[in-house]
Amino acid sequence: MHFTEPFIRRPILAISLSLVLFFFGLRSLGLMPITEYPPTHSSMITVTTHYFGATPKTVNAFITAPLEKAVGQAPGINYMTAVSEDGISILTLYMRMGEDPNAALSQVQSKVNTVLNQLPKGVMQPVVQEMSGSGAYLMLLSYHGKGFNQQQITDYLTRVVQPAIQSVPGVGLTSILPPGTGPNGNTYAMRVWLNPQEMAVLGITPAQVSTALKQNDFVAAVGRLRGQYTAVSLSANTALHSAAEFRNLVVATVHGVPIRLGQVAKVSLGAQTYDSSVMVDGQPAVNIGIQQAPGSNALKVSQGIQKAMAQLDSTMPPGMQGYTIYNGAQFVKSSLQEVEVNIALALLVVILVIYFFMGSWRALIVPVLAIPVAMVGAVTILHALGYTLNLLTLLAMVLAIGLVVDDAIIVVENVHRHIENGATPLHAALASARELASPILVMATTLVAVFAPMAFIGGLVGHLFSEFAFTIVATVLLSMVAALTLAPMLASRVLKAGHEGRMVHLVDHVFGRLKALYGRTLFQSLRVWPATVTLALILTVGIYFLFSISQSELAPPANQGIVYVNGVAQPTATLEYMNAYDSYLTKTVFNKIDSRSHSFAVNGVGIGGMLLNNEVMAGVVLKPERGNVTTQQVKEKVQKLAEQVPGMKLSAFGLPPLPGAAVGLPVQFVITSTGGGYHPLDAVSGKLVQEARASGLFSFVCKNLKYNNQIQEIHINRQMAASFGLSMADIGQNLETLLGGNYVNYFDMDGLSYRVVPQVPPALRANPDFLKAYTIKTPSGAQVPLSTFVSLQSRPAPTFLPQFQQLPAVFIQANPAPGVSLGQALQFLRDHAQKILPAGDQIHYAGVSRQYMHQGSALVVTFAFALLMVLLLLAAQFNSFRDALVVLTAVPVALFGALLPIGLGVSSVNIYSEVGMVMLIGLIAKQGILIVQFARVMQAEKHFDRRHAVVEAATLRLRPILMTVAAMIAGAVPLLFASGGNADARFSMGLVIVSGLSFGSLVSLFVIPAFYVWFGQEVRKPERDLVG
Repeated sequence: MHFTEPFIRRPILAISLSLVLFFFGLRSLGLMPITEYPPTHSSMITVTTHYFGATPKTVNAFITAPLEKAVGQAPGINYMTAVSEDGISILTLYMRMGEDPNAALSQVQSKVNTVLNQLPKGVMQPVVQEMSGSGAYLMLLSYHGKGFNQQQITDYLTRVVQPAIQSVPGVGLTSILPPGTGPNGNTYAMRVWLNPQEMAVLGITPAQVSTALKQNDFVAAVGRLRGQYTAVSLSANTALHSAAEFRNLVVATVHGVPIRLGQVAKVSLGAQTYDSSVMVDGQPAVNIGIQQAPGSNALKVSQGIQKAMAQLDSTMPPGMQGYTIYNGAQFVKSSLQEVEVNIALALLVVILVIYFFMGSWRALIVPVLAIPVAMVGAVTILHALGYTLNLLTLLAMVLAIGLVVDDAIIVVENVHRHIENGATPLHAALASARELASPILVMATTLVAVFAPMAFIGGLVGHLFSEFAFTIVATVLLSMVAALTLAPMLASRVLKAGHEGRMVHLVDHVFGRLKALYGRTLFQSLRVWPATVTLALILTVGIYFLFSISQSELAPPANQGIVYVNGVAQPTATLEYMNAYDSYLTKTVFNKIDSRSHSFAVNGVGIGGMLLNNEVMAGVVLKPERGNVTTQQVKEKVQKLAEQVPGMKLSAFGLPPLPGAAVGLPVQFVITSTGGGYHPLDAVSGKLVQEARASGLFSFVCKNLKYNNQIQEIHINRQMAASFGLSMADIGQNLETLLGGNYVNYFDMDGLSYRVVPQVPPALRANPDFLKAYTIKTPSGAQVPLSTFVSLQSRPAPTFLPQFQQLPAVFIQANPAPGVSLGQALQFLRDHAQKILPAGDQIHYAGVSRQYMHQGSALVVTFAFALLMVLLLLAAQFNSFRDALVVLTAVPVALFGALLPIGLGVSSVNIYSEVGMVMLIGLIAKQGILIVQFARVMQAEKHFDRRHAVVEAATLRLRPILMTVAAMIAGAVPLLFASGGNADARFSMGLVIVSGLSFGSLVSLFVIPAFYVWFGQEVRKPERDLVG
């Protein structure tokens, strides 16, 4: 008894098994979390250290360098960048995919702690933060109100809104914008604006002011009194709480007269910094940027935040308003809905195709019932593996529809053929099950062999597409189960001899004529089989040509509804200058975008979170309902309009198309130096940027290393200073207090602590000449002008010092011009850099460019491994390497067909199209398996030679081959008309499958028989182990 026979003879057994699979899958479907992409566990860790008043060179030598050496030893780092700028060091560690974010954060924190004692005195404690791989905000909230200044709104957000949002499960880092010098936005600070003239008259030094603030604004934990039966807590008013109390602070006593702080300084409650601001739709505002925690559900996080905001509306101060200006979860939701629509369309189209091929509603029942059993049942396996419902698993479901019906179609067609030959439906089902068990098993295991390697390659491809691959595998395995249990049982019950209608006779007639025509054509073509083999070899060589002329990129740009704009002004730009440009930018660029919902600009912030007074990070948020307008189209329009804005270099870019890359321009070309320093890097990168601009391949290109800043070096005459009894420490401490802007301690106000910052006001440090007028008190009590022993010298210097992998570096950042792919842009930079780079300089990549360079080799390995696995599996099934190779001769033909529209510019070679090409191996191999398997049977049972055997097999299996190919193509066709967020990605994969399978299947109907005649295996005896 064959193992399928009990299911055919006992229909309740087959039905029960199918219902168990279906209901388990239905329950699992409700339990699976919903995400945009499979969890990649990609994270980014930043180490931010403030050293107020220090130059980039000082920051680099005393902060960045020791921290880099320490954290560079942490495990799991993909690559590391660092930036040393005025008063701040920022290290960014991009962790490898799959690394536990919490463990990575702990490792980095412990490494930072090992070098804290090596940092200079006065350096702030390094702040270590972990965020999702791109660092992009999931949501952006904005608050504004009449009568509220920036600090008042920031304080409300810090006290009320931020804690409420942080309590929502799945929320990661929350950032209040504009940033300050601390972790909670540009909040309140007690500003002590020193008056150097009054200080000189009264004999007060800056160091005295600093010391007085530290000693007399003192937080004391004085303890408690405790008797035998009672205990009393104690508090002492050693701290200050208001501007009035600070003004009355006694700084020193001169000749018995107390000198108060208000006499030598203007004390007011102000801001931490006056170099940053936020504008939303051209109006001042304060924003909150919210990132989701790694592995969290974007839709649930968004819902939780909106619920928290709704609860806070009733308690918001009168006149203040808060609203959402960007919600990335909307993109996730719309993309998932679009894929669900694709699934429904694919189901409908596949059912119609099956009907037109079978001509019978009775025959249609079998595959229609097999689809839900296989697809819903497969969800049980996905849930057991801990997978999520995401864009890629749902995309796999779309493609699996065509695969699921294949096996059922083959069964129905074979049962129908036996009934036509005079068998009863029951005996036809039993004979078909015995005949097809082996081919169905081979086809299923072939597809498993194609997709299984994706789970073991690691990196971006492995983490993203392992769930895609296993979704296909699960549906194929469940399809095989349904085809061997449910399908033959149903066919034996619903297919009846003599019940065919006109449609059935018409279809049978058409296929009969087509089969006869194909048989004659094939037999004639095999007379000149070397010509067919030569054609196949020519097509194989043509693959290289098509690859060479095709555009390549990491992934098609996603229509994510936001376009970022980075602007760089002159190094001396002030906040007033930047605010004026924000208004101009809003009027001349953002307001001309018809699909704009909101626009925003954050002054004082650059790409990667750098705090630079002359940079702005702006953005255009698009309306959810914007018709056919894509983010890419808006980006190109914004870039074109931005080129007309004078006085500022503006670059537009979107979010990364795949998780794991930081937000920024797509081209991130890095040059590092092992010994030349920054001057040679600046020269060679400048030349490369000029060549890139002249090439016409870039709509925007720049380098981040620029010697466009002027530093005033203070040269101290040490002998002269010593003659006055002044040490370098005396001079340095006084200058730090006057100009550094560092805080000396904290004061509390309404339950929160804020910084106390003494500094000379901007009006009294507007140019270097003011510095010479400052005085310093000698040990003898005399006030000596700094000009007595200080001279100034100006020199050019970079605004900041970038590093990559602990080496001096320059980043060339660019946007490819419309029609130019990422691959073309990087190839140009690489080729020209290699011609001009001196010995010791190296080429690296960051961001999306790094993902692009690394994923190509991974997919090549996957493709080769999948071919090898299929070859070995088929060889084991056929007991012949020659027949296995015959089956695989269809693969290069299909690849040629897949690359043909890409070579013509319809799409690009990207991660989605490459995965589609891997999928083609299994799809096209199914056709070869049917032909070769039945040709072997013809040789063994009817003693045909190879030519007659393969002609008989190919004509006999023509109808199921065409039906399965048509079903698979029909399932992929809705992807060609996809819309929504990831439409271009779905189009890329659908195009490869439709074109590759259409062309490959048609040509392979002649190629596979030709190769079988050439070197197929001679079968001398019946192979009952293969045919049951």
